[in-house]
Amino acid sequence: MTILSVCHTTTYRYTEPVRFGEHRLMFRPRDSHDLRLIDTLLVTSPPAEVRWLHDVFGNSIAIARFSEDAPELRIESRIRLEPFTAETPDFPVEEYARTYPFSYSAEEVPDLGRTMERHYPDPEHLVDAWAKEFVRGDDGVPDTLDLLVRMTRTIKETFTYAAREEEGTQSPVDTLTGRSGSCRDFALLMMEAVRSLGFAARFVTGYLYDPARDGAPGLVGGGATHAWMQTYLPGAGWVEFDPTNGIVGGRNLIRVAVTRDPAQAVPLSGSWIGTPGSYLGMTVDVQVTSED
Repeated sequence: MTILSVCHTTTYRYTEPVRFGEHRLMFRPRDSHDLRLIDTLLVTSPPAEVRWLHDVFGNSIAIARFSEDAPELRIESRIRLEPFTAETPDFPVEEYARTYPFSYSAEEVPDLGRTMERHYPDPEHLVDAWAKEFVRGDDGVPDTLDLLVRMTRTIKETFTYAAREEEGTQSPVDTLTGRSGSCRDFALLMMEAVRSLGFAARFVTGYLYDPARDGAPGLVGGGATHAWMQTYLPGAGWVEFDPTNGIVGGRNLIRVAVTRDPAQAVPLSGSWIGTPGSYLGMTVDVQVTSED
């Protein structure tokens, strides 16, 4: 049995005491058949009144309200969990969906809804054309899972990872033409690419366990929050694809929140009131370690 511990600390600093508005935190994973949440701890300085809710997607959200002014805001989340992910995942896709193209059933389409729709402009159809390059098969019949795996690994092997401090994501077209981006950018590009082919796709934010801590080959995206995407496959359900690391399946991925669009999956957001120019900056530190 392996237990993973996550310590996520965010610190904002100012030149003088400022007033803090309401902050929205998205740090807590949900228990599922592939993850057991053992315990959690949320500590803020200055102290905050915290209430919990589920957003429209069922993600666990904490709302923090502060009553004290301070020159520094520190939010620390500690989580211990037990993942249940197979070394070699098996995806029992329904027979009718094993080759591309296929159609989702009439019962599933209404609930998949907007996860099947394109969300970002592609006026010259560059993302469309790129996605269609993966629609091929040795015998002329494209294998659905093989198509998605090749797209995942192509991003890993032919795009350059670049951590960005800017908020938000690049447009899929910018990521494609520049062949560079962050984990959020790669996830969004793949989402829009598979949506252009008729697949349902969702954005995932969470954490990455880097097995390099145990002497195995390292992964990209540790030391901060991580992002990847899911595609819905009949019979297999929502399957994880991490194009930043070429990972298929949930191994080493700790899912915190799932949304339709990256803008809905911001780990921490809030406001402050003070003298213009008093903001000095922020630091984020994420440590994911294992306990055997």
